[in-house]
Amino acid sequence: MLINLLFFILSIVPSVLIIVRLRNRKKNDPLYLQSCKSAIIRGLVCVLPILVVSATFHLVRNLLIRFVFPDMNPLVSQAIYTFIVLAFSEELVKYFMFRRVLSKNADNFSMADITAFMVIIGTAFGLVEDIPYAIGATPVIMIIRGFTMGHVGYGFLMGWLYGKRIKTGKKIYGIAAFGLPFLIHGLYDFSLSEELLKLNDNLAFIGISLALLDIVLLILMVRFFLVSRKKESGIVQLSEKAVEVNP
Repeated sequence: MLINLLFFILSIVPSVLIIVRLRNRKKNDPLYLQSCKSAIIRGLVCVLPILVVSATFHLVRNLLIRFVFPDMNPLVSQAIYTFIVLAFSEELVKYFMFRRVLSKNADNFSMADITAFMVIIGTAFGLVEDIPYAIGATPVIMIIRGFTMGHVGYGFLMGWLYGKRIKTGKKIYGIAAFGLPFLIHGLYDFSLSEELLKLNDNLAFIGISLALLDIVLLILMVRFFLVSRKKESGIVQLSEKAVEVNP
């Protein structure tokens, strides 16, 4: 029991570090810090509306199977469950929470700020979601979940694309900001289902590939924030020089 607790604590360390690091990007910016606090709170509590939305979709799915499509193919039924009841519900609520954090201040934030808010929401939700999954899980599974961090990757993708939507004004980025994380999330959950794996064991490569994609998204996220930090530092230095020249 103690060993499992220690491994669980170890598994959440990366997520906690991500939240702390992103929150401390701009220690002297009150609006940014306030928005980060809002993102953390919304990420932690969004599990509640997700439970309501997913339960509603689950009820509708069961009613359809019982009264409208009693002979529904088990694979189709599982696809509806993983894509709609799970992935769609979670990404929809996180997307709504993200929009609420930005509120009317979206134009005041940089691409990095906008992306950071969504990453924080996804990371905070992932922390809460990991608690029930840790019950009865092996230490290896806890470590794998703690270091692949799917919701962090989905959050980065959603935040970056929505930031592009705001900065370019192109609606296609707004559609992709929700659509891509939803599709990747749904496909990942579906790839792990028994119904799919019963068709062919080789289909397990889909889940493995998507787990690797989660890691790639994490690498891209780190690179994005490192590059953004250099750009922001350069802007600050230029501003300071301008003040010195024109006191």
